[in-house]
Amino acid sequence: MISETKVVPAFLGGFICIYGLVSGFVKERLFLSEALVAMVFGILIGPEVINVVDPRTFLNVEKFTLEFARYVIAIQVMAAGITLPHRYIVRKWRTMSVLLGPVMVVMWLVTAGIIHLMFEIEFKQSLLIASCAAPTDPILANSVVKGRYAEANVPKNVRDALSAESGINDGLGLPFLYFALYLLNENYSTGHAIGKWFYWIWCYNILLSIVIGVVIGYVARKLLRLAESYDLIDKESFLAFSIGLSIFIVGILQLIRSDDVLCCFIAGHSFTWDSWFREETKDAHFQEVLDGLINVTFFVYFGTIIPWQQFNNPELVIAPWRLIVTAIMVLLLRRLPVVTLLTRITPAFRNYRQSLFAGWFGPIGVGAIFFAEIVLEEIEAEPEHYHLRSREIIQPIIAFLIFSSVLVHGITLPLLYIGKVVRSRSRSFSTMSIRNGIASRLSFVNSRDPGVHGVQIPMMDSTLSDEYADGLHGKHNSHMGFTISPPVSTEHSSRDPQNNEPASRDDVPLGLSRTITIDEIPKVARDQMDIHYRIPQTQSQYRQHVKNMPSALHGPGHGHLHADLPTRSMSAQELAEPESQNTMLVKDATKREKAVDSEHNIQRRSLDQQSSSELSVAEPSVAVEPTPDSSTPDESDREGLMLAADHEITSTRTTTRQTVASNPETTGNLLSASDLDLSQISRRT
Repeated sequence: MISETKVVPAFLGGFICIYGLVSGFVKERLFLSEALVAMVFGILIGPEVINVVDPRTFLNVEKFTLEFARYVIAIQVMAAGITLPHRYIVRKWRTMSVLLGPVMVVMWLVTAGIIHLMFEIEFKQSLLIASCAAPTDPILANSVVKGRYAEANVPKNVRDALSAESGINDGLGLPFLYFALYLLNENYSTGHAIGKWFYWIWCYNILLSIVIGVVIGYVARKLLRLAESYDLIDKESFLAFSIGLSIFIVGILQLIRSDDVLCCFIAGHSFTWDSWFREETKDAHFQEVLDGLINVTFFVYFGTIIPWQQFNNPELVIAPWRLIVTAIMVLLLRRLPVVTLLTRITPAFRNYRQSLFAGWFGPIGVGAIFFAEIVLEEIEAEPEHYHLRSREIIQPIIAFLIFSSVLVHGITLPLLYIGKVVRSRSRSFSTMSIRNGIASRLSFVNSRDPGVHGVQIPMMDSTLSDEYADGLHGKHNSHMGFTISPPVSTEHSSRDPQNNEPASRDDVPLGLSRTITIDEIPKVARDQMDIHYRIPQTQSQYRQHVKNMPSALHGPGHGHLHADLPTRSMSAQELAEPESQNTMLVKDATKREKAVDSEHNIQRRSLDQQSSSELSVAEPSVAVEPTPDSSTPDESDREGLMLAADHEITSTRTTTRQTVASNPETTGNLLSASDLDLSQISRRT
C-alpha cells in the first residue's frame, strides 16, 4: 500500500505546476481567486470524492490545523502591514476606528443573532461561534486588493482600507472570542469573567503585543538598514527578511502566550514605517510568490478536511437547509448594512458605491479556522467547565461558513466584471471633481466639510465627432481624456432657470453634468486626489474652461482654480512633498524675470508720459501740421532704445533657461548674474 505521505507531495506539487501554467488566465481573465480553485481541488482529492488523500488518517488534524493556520495568518498579516502606505494606521485613524470598532462589534452581534435564531442555542454559545467569523480574512481579500482587476477597477483608498482591516482585525478577534469563552465557563462568575477578560486579554495580550510589535519592527528596520549600508547582507536574505521576522515573532509571542497575530501586523507596519523596505522590494515579487504557494497549499488542505458528514446532524439541530440559510444571511447582513450606513464617518470610502463594495468583500477564511481551533483547544483543556454542545456545534458551522465565503466571494469578481457593477471612478468620462485646485475624476462624499460649495458645469463638448462620442460608450479606456466646454450660463445649471426645464442638447450635450466641488481650505493630507490626465490637450482645455468661468469665481478665494493641471499622475503624498532644489531655482528665475518685466514696463510708461507732456507744451500760436514720416529725434531714439533693450532681455532669458536646463549645479550663480544683467539693461533703458 502506498503511503499517503508520498501521495500528498505528488498531488500537491502536480496541482501547483498545472495551476501555474494557467494561473494568468484563471486570475486575470476569469477573475477566479486561487483560494477557490485550490479548495475545489482539495475537495476532489479528498475522502468524499476520489478519496486519494485523507489527512485524518495520518495527522492530528486539530493541532496541525491550528499551527498551520497560525503561521499562514502570521505571514499574511505581516505582508499586509508591509504593503500598506507609510504610517497608514496613524494617518487613517478615523477609518480604522470605524472599521475596528462599531463595524466589527456589529458583525459579531449580527452573526451571533443569526446563529442563535437558526440553531436554537443559547446566546452565549452563539457569541462564541460568531467570534470566530467576526474577523475578515487577509488571504481571501487579496482577490480585491491585488491583481489586474483590483488595480484597474478598485480605487487604492478602498484597497488599502480592506488590507489594513483584514490584517489588524485577525489579531483583535481574541477579545470577542475570550469574552464569550469566559462567560461560558461554569467555574467563573460574571464579575470574575469580565475582570480576567480585561487584564489578561486586553492588557497582556493586546496592549503588550502592540508594544512588542512596534519595538521589534523599529529595531529590525534599523538593523536591516545598517547591514545594507555596510553591504553585509545579500539580496536573497534581504528579500526573505520579512518572512523570517514573522516566524520569529510567532515563536517569541507563543513563549510568553501573547497575541502573536496582532504583533506580526504591528511589527510589519512599524518595519516599513518610512516605506524604505517596501520601495526596495517592490520589484522583487518574492513575497507574492511565497504567499501564493502557502495559500494554495492551505486551501487544498482545507478542501480535504471539510466535515461533510457533520452538516446533517439532527441531534445538534444541524441540517443542510439551516446551514445554507445561515450562510446567506451572514454574508448579506453581517457586514454590508453597517459599512454602508457608516459611509459618512468613514473617510476612506468616498461614496456609497465604494462602501457597498467594501461592505460586501469581508470574507471569512483562515482566521475563522484559527479561532475555531483555539476554542476547541481551550474547551479540551477544561472540558468539565463547558457544555458539550459548544464543542460539537462550532466545527460544522464555521467550516460551512468558510466554504460558502470562499465560493461566493470567489465567483463575485467575474460577475462584477461582466456586469460592470464596480468601477474605480463614477462616470469616468463625464464627471470631474476639482479639489484643492486639482482636477480628479473621483467623486467625493465630503460635502459635509466646511467651506465647500459647488457649481455644475457640462463636461462634454457638443462639437465632438460621432466616432469619439461612440468611443466613450464603448470599451473602457482609463487613459482617454475629455473635452471641457465652457458653462452655458452664469447659473451653471443643467436646467433652464426660467421655466425649470432641461437645457437643450446644444447647451448640455448627452445630459451629462457634474457638481464640481471646491474646497477653499487645502487638505492635501487627506489623500483624496487621484490624477489621471494623459492627453496634453487637457491642459489647454482646462485653462480655457477656467478663463470662461464667471467673474464670481475669479476672486482671491478661488485663485487655486487657475493653476495648471499636472502633466502626469500625482498623489496627495507627492503634492505634499517639498519641491526639489532645481524646481525652486527655476521658479525663482521666473519671479525675477517678472520683476524685471514690471520695472521695465513702469519705466516705459514713464517715458511715454514724458514724451506726451513735452509734445503738449508747444507754442499755441504756432500750428505744426504733422506729416506721416515726421518724428522728433528724441522720440525716435527712445523707441530704438526700447526695441534694443527688449531684444537683449529676450536673448538673456533664453541663454539663462538653456543653461539652467543643462547644468543645474551652476543655477544659483547664473540666476544672480542674469538678474544683474536684466537690471542693468532696464536701468540703461
